[in-house]
Amino acid sequence: MHRQSVVRIARQSGGISLVDLPPPYLAPSLHFSLARSPVQCSTFSSTAVAAGRGRDLNKTRGVSAIHRTGPRFKLGVSKYPLPKPISPEALDKRHPTPDHGLWGFFPKDHQALSTPEYDNAHGRSWSIQELREKSWEDLHALWWVCVKERNRIATSNLERQRLKAGYGEWEASDRDRAIRVTQKSIKHVLRERWYAWEEAQRLYEQGHRPQEDLD
Repeated sequence: MHRQSVVRIARQSGGISLVDLPPPYLAPSLHFSLARSPVQCSTFSSTAVAAGRGRDLNKTRGVSAIHRTGPRFKLGVSKYPLPKPISPEALDKRHPTPDHGLWGFFPKDHQALSTPEYDNAHGRSWSIQELREKSWEDLHALWWVCVKERNRIATSNLERQRLKAGYGEWEASDRDRAIRVTQKSIKHVLRERWYAWEEAQRLYEQGHRPQEDLD
């Protein structure tokens, strides 16, 4: 609301109380006029700097219309010089790293979009019986191999959607389905080991010792 309009409303309202007024951040001039606060303030101005003069002629620039505060120092540019852009030809050449870890998100040929033949060339999922014979380290390593492969498939799917290739969706989905089955089997084996560990801990707390069975 304009400051003059607010003051006019305040004068016409007469005995209006502060409770009936809008919040101060919506109409600060109305509160100041009723309170008769001797706060020195200036109207806010966003006028551009006069062209060709080299200096700002507006003395009230930057004065807050709400807090009635202004800058304590002259506005101007920083004393530090701005960085200058460098052309791509002047930049140092970066040497490629063929063994970089981020290449795990792409196929072996380092292409963003995998071919249907590449996605279709995969084996079956790991069975629960096979995973039961694996150690904790092997299951941990196999899990992150599955995670990396699923990230690779997601990268190819995004590139396929961007290019609107129209092929390879079925092969990628079939490969991702086989990986998800392996991950569910890993979780099943780890859940079985967790239950076995809880059962062994419960028997130990009850006083059962494995040496008693050997005797």
